[in-house]
Amino acid sequence: MDSLSGAVAVVTGASRGIGKGIALALAQQGATVYVTGRTVTPGTCPLPGTVGETAAECDRRGGTGIAVQVDHADDAQVAALFERVRSERGRLDILVNNAFSLPEDLTDPDPFWKKPLSNWEMIDVGVRSNFVAAWHAAKIMAPQRSGLIVAISGYTGVSYTYGVIFGTAKSAVDRMARDMAVELKPYDIASISIWQGLTFTERAERNLANIPGLSGQASTRPENGCSPEYPGRVIAAAAIDPEVMKLSGGTFITAELGNAYGVTDIDGRQIPSLRATRGEPLWSPI
Repeated sequence: MDSLSGAVAVVTGASRGIGKGIALALAQQGATVYVTGRTVTPGTCPLPGTVGETAAECDRRGGTGIAVQVDHADDAQVAALFERVRSERGRLDILVNNAFSLPEDLTDPDPFWKKPLSNWEMIDVGVRSNFVAAWHAAKIMAPQRSGLIVAISGYTGVSYTYGVIFGTAKSAVDRMARDMAVELKPYDIASISIWQGLTFTERAERNLANIPGLSGQASTRPENGCSPEYPGRVIAAAAIDPEVMKLSGGTFITAELGNAYGVTDIDGRQIPSLRATRGEPLWSPI
């Protein structure tokens, strides 16, 4: 039997990239996955991928994919998403907060004052959006007294990567996950943050091919990278762990949590932890 058969998940920002990989990994274990994102029509984004294409692949993997167009900067659209989950499924087992507004100049070396103030969107969709989605998810999870909320973060929570706002956003995500865990504990809902290193998303592959010297940077060395499905495999393992509450409140390096669960990447590799060179999480389980 599939390990997540009967489970209901929401994965935000899953038209492509890490979100898509997580959605596919959860679906492969039998989950019903609500796939959210802004892109519904192929060719309307510089990068490939739509919510419908991800949902269709979820079906092919053996789960159920449900595509929902959502702009996570729009509270009304987010509220409608979770009301739909409640009315259609009556429960929610997993929320993965992955949606993040990545500006095109993220990897440019210019200092913060030479980049536009609009880059603050990384806080709006990347921090505030996490809170709004978790707020709605908790209203479904608390009465059922179960659930797992996962934030996607990275080593930039403690190690300078790309810029001021990016690091600020990921640091905030880690702390938010920790403090949510304190308030969710009486309801047996776990809240964790996981640190991704280089992930071979469509955007990362494009940047590695086109930006000179990027592959030699500490945060983007290809030998340390993983597929977008790897974090989804780790999240699936946590979701079925009967002792997942022992993790709640913690920030975890995905590679270390994966190794603890015996999870490998799609090519069978164990992903290396970069704790020694890029830093260690601040927050332990509560």
